[in-house]
Amino acid sequence: MKTLRERWGIKSNFQILIIFVVFGITGTTSALISGPITEILIGQESNIHWLLKIILRVLILTPIYQILLLLFGFIFCQYKFFFQFVKKFLKILGLGFLFRN
Repeated sequence: MKTLRERWGIKSNFQILIIFVVFGITGTTSALISGPITEILIGQESNIHWLLKIILRVLILTPIYQILLLLFGFIFCQYKFFFQFVKKFLKILGLGFLFRN
């Protein structure tokens, strides 16, 4: 726990617990939401190859996850941590220009 606190700049083990809870809730919620959204976009009876459906679902899941991460981070008073987390992720995807001044 000490290593995580130092790496993430967190002051207490309770804050780490809250962050893990937010990650768990966000992952579950985004997985539940992405399925129906995928079905709405491509239709339930579509003849799209299963691999293409999985790729499409991941492409849908990624922005949903980032938005929900910020939302749940805000609800659990950890918005600053999760904003930095999302910002870092978007920079990895090559979208860092969104945060330049």
